[in-house]
Amino acid sequence: MTDREQAGAAGPIRRRFTSGDKATRETLVHVTEALAAAGLSEDDVANAELILAEAMNNIVEHAYAGTEGPVDLTVTIGRDGLDCMLRDQGREAPIGYPPDPPLPEMEPPLELPEGGFGWHIIRCLTTDLRYRREGAWNVLSCRVPFSGLD
Repeated sequence: MTDREQAGAAGPIRRRFTSGDKATRETLVHVTEALAAAGLSEDDVANAELILAEAMNNIVEHAYAGTEGPVDLTVTIGRDGLDCMLRDQGREAPIGYPPDPPLPEMEPPLELPEGGFGWHIIRCLTTDLRYRREGAWNVLSCRVPFSGLD
């Protein structure tokens, strides 16, 4: 059994928190520490942190938009990647699926926009990206493939 398989056998990483910037940062610290302790590579931990930060910030900024509410996060270590699921009770996604907006216009190196890259980052680093509404809950799930796999 590989280190990753042994880490996954310990069970999923779960966090329930109230949406907000501070809780998002604390959750990211907890998850990245748990993934590193489980033996994942620095690249795999960094990819997971980036994806989860983007998704959780979207929940704070768009789903709850100025209000607070519960967020559930589950990360399961699998044989070839991480299965991630975020649930919240914020506003339903207006289009019913993960957005795929055009990249923001830019004229490097002079001006790079502050935002607009989040969904592109998520889409580039994940597979099986799905959104659904289950009753009062938004559910976003994805797989983060491990780096270096053929």
